[in-house]
Amino acid sequence: MTALSFDITQAQGNFTLNACYAGDMSGVTALFGASGAGKSSLLRALAGFEKSARGKVVLAGETLLDSAAGRFVKPSKRGFGMVFQQPNLFDHLDVAGNLRFAERRAEGLPGPQYDAVVEALDLGPLLAQRSQTLSGGERQRVAIGRALLARPRMLLMDEPLSGLDSKRKAQILPYIARLPQQFALPVVYVTHAVDELTRIADKMIAMDAGRVVAFGDLPEVFPRLDLDAGGSHFEAGAILQGQISDHDPDLHLSFVTVEGMRLSMPSAPLELGAPVQLRVRARDVMISKGRPEGLSAQNVLPVTIANIIEEPDTAFAELFLKAETQILRARITRAALAQLGLARGQKVFAVLKAISFDKRGF
Repeated sequence: MTALSFDITQAQGNFTLNACYAGDMSGVTALFGASGAGKSSLLRALAGFEKSARGKVVLAGETLLDSAAGRFVKPSKRGFGMVFQQPNLFDHLDVAGNLRFAERRAEGLPGPQYDAVVEALDLGPLLAQRSQTLSGGERQRVAIGRALLARPRMLLMDEPLSGLDSKRKAQILPYIARLPQQFALPVVYVTHAVDELTRIADKMIAMDAGRVVAFGDLPEVFPRLDLDAGGSHFEAGAILQGQISDHDPDLHLSFVTVEGMRLSMPSAPLELGAPVQLRVRARDVMISKGRPEGLSAQNVLPVTIANIIEEPDTAFAELFLKAETQILRARITRAALAQLGLARGQKVFAVLKAISFDKRGF
């Protein structure tokens, strides 16, 4: 467990950062919000790059900033590793040289070892190449490796995949998701992309207008989040947690048990019992008052309506649905809400038209 607490204020023209948080940072914590929410400003303040920031920062019991007491630990002594949007590599060195440079600067510190980092990030075939010959995705993997070999106490990643296409992002995200387990290293990952958030995060800190507006475990916070702060209602939804229960190789399906119910998804090469996360968009959930039959959608969960929010000046309503201990979200028309006579506390069936699968390391 690595604890982080901060209470930071900083004025930047017409924008004011006023963010506070305290909690465990184990695993991958996504710092999520729309562009301009203050995510990168907060990360830079934590790292010590913003000397005008005021307040307090404490990492693993060590006070890094206490402006009231006149304490400011310089960035190189804070124990944060940084990965930026642009991988700042030494072009006159090959990949091995870039990695060894970071390793030499961290000599004597506990943390990731060279061979383990090379293996974890699949850098072996690249070691003899000059950095300017690498693709964007390869350069970013090297940048991550160099940050790891600085042997930080926490890795801060500022939208590191924003310059890559979707294919390259999909290739690199599993590497990032595995880092906490491979190196016992907490990761803070800045993003405004919902697909990145749901793919790798264990926890999230949501920001809007310079403030922390929500934080906690991803499956708990994500369904409650108004994604207008970092996306749109079109992307709003929930995360279901389950376990692989069976495979059907003939139909190319895998089956997941969620709250005792069996859901199907496209085949995944996972062992029985493996934990999985399923992202379900609110727009992909239909509501039925009785158990539906004769539908192409095969995934059905019995749920209870926990809350109904009718959106003013629109045709839509948001339903929050409780499936035992987990929360789903459905977006239906207000006309359908009235026609079905839906109300809080009512037991209905949620029909999942589509689910997307997330497995760390897959």
